[in-house]
Amino acid sequence: MAAITLKDIVKQYGDGFLAVKGVSLDIADGEFVILVGPSGCGKSTLLRMIVGLEDITAGELTIGGTRVNDKAPRDRKLAMVFQNYALYPHLTVFENIAFPLRLQKGKFTEAQITEKVEFAAKTLELQDHLQRKPANLSGGQRQRVAMGRAIVREAEAFLFDEPLSNLDAKLRGQMRTEIARMQRRLGTTTVYVTHDQTEAMTLGDRVAVLRKGELQQVASPRGLYEQPVNLFVAGFIGSPPMNFLPGEVNGATMKLPFADVPISADLASKLGDKKLVIVGIRPEHFEDVNLLEESKVASGVTFDAPVDVSEWLGSELYAYIPFDTNPDVATTLEELDRDLDGEGLRTQLIVTLGSETKVRDGDDANLWFDPARMMVFDPETGENLTWDAEAAKSIDQENEADRKASLERAQAREKSRA
Repeated sequence: MAAITLKDIVKQYGDGFLAVKGVSLDIADGEFVILVGPSGCGKSTLLRMIVGLEDITAGELTIGGTRVNDKAPRDRKLAMVFQNYALYPHLTVFENIAFPLRLQKGKFTEAQITEKVEFAAKTLELQDHLQRKPANLSGGQRQRVAMGRAIVREAEAFLFDEPLSNLDAKLRGQMRTEIARMQRRLGTTTVYVTHDQTEAMTLGDRVAVLRKGELQQVASPRGLYEQPVNLFVAGFIGSPPMNFLPGEVNGATMKLPFADVPISADLASKLGDKKLVIVGIRPEHFEDVNLLEESKVASGVTFDAPVDVSEWLGSELYAYIPFDTNPDVATTLEELDRDLDGEGLRTQLIVTLGSETKVRDGDDANLWFDPARMMVFDPETGENLTWDAEAAKSIDQENEADRKASLERAQAREKSRA
């Protein structure tokens, strides 16, 4: 295991295109870090520079305290798991897993190879498949074979490049838990690239969000969700995504498309002299007034809104409410939508309500939200004006303590099984 440190890493191609723009990131020994962002943001390029498959234009990369910029991939002691598994179709599962060991001719005896392969197979529950060929395996089993090949190398770190994108939704869920379980049991430093924010939020100890080759924020999943530093991170993290509404400041009131919200003294100090802002409210922060106690209703803002479409999902209901945005923020929001791989469709409020709600298509829904949970963004810079540095620091300190405790528990369980 080893820590990985990226300092001002740059990747510029021969045609002058800057794919990665001065990324700095410290990955602790045993940490699981996710690189996430929309297509073309530079996350896979960054991973390939770590493993040595792409040259580093500028900056310094260290693994375990050793500078590795000029080292060949085989000398970096890293194991990479690819999107397409990269298995040898003519070899059995056993031989596919053993392949990296056999490459080091004479270093391992046949007994040592068998021991390492059987350990990897037991870790990934592949014992019954060792004599099968890849063609006879499911997608999830093939991915586990690729992971087994990484395990036997006893690498300093595991690198995953969108490993689950070829699997269906059910298998992706199963493999997420498998990867998390494996990483905790082995305690190996892991860097994982994905464009799927569900994977990012469920797998990572910390998540690094990239946009057009630039690092936007590195924090725990909860830190990104509750304290995003800017409009891009707020829009990327969360499903359904955060709602962005124009907010017109008029004295002690902020006018939203559906409601007027009182401005607290704290918020007023952060707004300064701004007259127009972008307000972010997560879909799950709305509630159906008809399902609330009267005492709670009085503590928030209520409004009526026409529901265009509703989707009942069993555990919850999504209500879609179209609105016209302010033309002065429309350009900013359209650019954000493009950066988030959106389709540039109509502006609409998405509301997540409890499954017991009676709200349906065509209704005028009576809705409620707590204005204290709003986030307010500068429409010019995208900065989160309501970002709380102390709260963000506290969340990440709790996350780090949880990470260490989780590793200790997993490794204690391993010792008790041995």
